[in-house]
Amino acid sequence: MLVAGWLLLTASVFGQLPAEKQLEPPLDGREGRQLLLENFRPVPQLKVEQHPLTRAKFPVVDIHSHPDYRLKHSQEELAGYVELMQRNNIALCVSLDGKLGDDWQEHADYVWSKHREKFVIFVSIDFRGDGKAEDPKTWDCQRPEFARHVARQLADAKTRGASGVKFFKQFGLEWRDADGSLIRIDDPRWEPIFEACGELGLPVLMHVADPIAFFLPIDETNERWEELHRHPEWSFHGKDFPKHAELTDAFLRIVKRHPKTKFIGAHVANNVENLAEVGQWLDEHPNLFLEFASRIAELGRQPYTARKFLIKYSDRMLFGTDGPWPETRMRLYWRFLETFDENFPYSEKEFPPQGLWNIYGVGLPDEVLRKIYFENAANLIPGVKERLSDIMRK
Repeated sequence: MLVAGWLLLTASVFGQLPAEKQLEPPLDGREGRQLLLENFRPVPQLKVEQHPLTRAKFPVVDIHSHPDYRLKHSQEELAGYVELMQRNNIALCVSLDGKLGDDWQEHADYVWSKHREKFVIFVSIDFRGDGKAEDPKTWDCQRPEFARHVARQLADAKTRGASGVKFFKQFGLEWRDADGSLIRIDDPRWEPIFEACGELGLPVLMHVADPIAFFLPIDETNERWEELHRHPEWSFHGKDFPKHAELTDAFLRIVKRHPKTKFIGAHVANNVENLAEVGQWLDEHPNLFLEFASRIAELGRQPYTARKFLIKYSDRMLFGTDGPWPETRMRLYWRFLETFDENFPYSEKEFPPQGLWNIYGVGLPDEVLRKIYFENAANLIPGVKERLSDIMRK
């Protein structure tokens, strides 16, 4: 009945009704009337055990956070988030908002002036530089020595305390070459960058592609239709973009070419809908690791498969949230990982942001929780082990 109800929600969603329909009774689902999606407020009638958690069982390293971006460079907001971290047993976070060159110091001052023990920093690469956004021919990445220059910048960033490198999804989906085509993430021109990361011991966290639904037509068969209706700019369907598999294949070619470089696939390498395939990737590439920021929605709707996956590959999984988020959402991560609770939300929002469903806990064993929460990060990311040691001594 629930599926049938959803199929009745047509293009009139969110009140976009033809003018001649405006005077008709509201589509509130009552007395036999149809129902607008925006008016649907199902109240679950399940009576099951609940174990809300307010604190992680072990110290946590959140390797995917954006304190500058989400907290708007506010020291007051940052201090409030550090207090939230302490309440929830988040020992430290990896900030992915760092920059190279002259821009390094501004972000370092933001997170380190008062909270150096709570953050390590990954840097991102500026492919545009001083070039004109609308004219890729003017971008820095078109210069013959660009990759070598970036390699030198990475070496400098390492001496300043950088712990890794972050590639955003614009790499492969937005940034363009001189001829206007999308830049290929496995273009040989970037080889010196990935080689340098391996030599410097800087892990590379890459956001490649996006959820598979974003590459499919926005129609009645798309399970993320409601989300894409609100954010049509998130769609990568059509001839202007590569296929989802083309992007992940290119990412894996990079991983294979650089066995000495440690790669972290952001958001379960954006293939969380197919954990069997992701497991094959891990089996074939020992230098590949994963984190699941903003993907407990996907993991939690396949709890049996996800639990087996997380246990089998517990040495390769890292904890991430994509926050800072409100405390309610952060605590849902502990509930998902530590309990066997059923049918609970993965977000504090009235309309969940990544799929109209609830999730189920995977109740991981303590030895797996320890690896995912902090041990793997300590072994992989420079600066984490030292900060954890200091925190645990206090």
